[in-house]
Amino acid sequence: MNTAFISVDIQNDYFKGGRNELYHPDQALTHAQEALALFREKNLPIIHIQCILLDEQAAFFLPGTEGIHIHEGVKPRSDEKVIVKHTPDSFFQTELQAHLESIQAKRLVICGMMSHICIDSTVRSASRLGYEVVLLDDACATRDLEWNGTVIPAQTVHDVFMASLQGTFAQVIPTSSLRDMI
Repeated sequence: MNTAFISVDIQNDYFKGGRNELYHPDQALTHAQEALALFREKNLPIIHIQCILLDEQAAFFLPGTEGIHIHEGVKPRSDEKVIVKHTPDSFFQTELQAHLESIQAKRLVICGMMSHICIDSTVRSASRLGYEVVLLDDACATRDLEWNGTVIPAQTVHDVFMASLQGTFAQVIPTSSLRDMI
């Protein structure tokens, strides 16, 4: 089966000193690096998604800032596709679908940031478009959310989104299980 790796929004603004630091982004980065190394070793297609927000009211991922750059730890090589998006969904008004069709990808291994927005919307779109989706839960990160005056810890947010995607939209696995699948 033609399998492609999609790394979503692993960008500087989500790390220490960035404009929207996440909960344990370095742990997610370490696992994303493991998956990226495996795909490079096997010479399988790799796609990096980069978000640049065009809304002047946006608090992060602003054009012309250091925060929009893909983190050095997963920096794309010249032979790896980079797709820029302007909304949470990596498929919405981007060339992602056309690129995946051109390489005849049928299964997508996805990881990145943030679990509750960009990962959720990208995984759901991929599933709706008919792809078999494998989601690397330990290679994703998010942040605390607040609802009705209550802070919901990032780990809980992450776990709830992984649980909601598991089965219906994706096979959610730890990165350590990836080698046996591809």
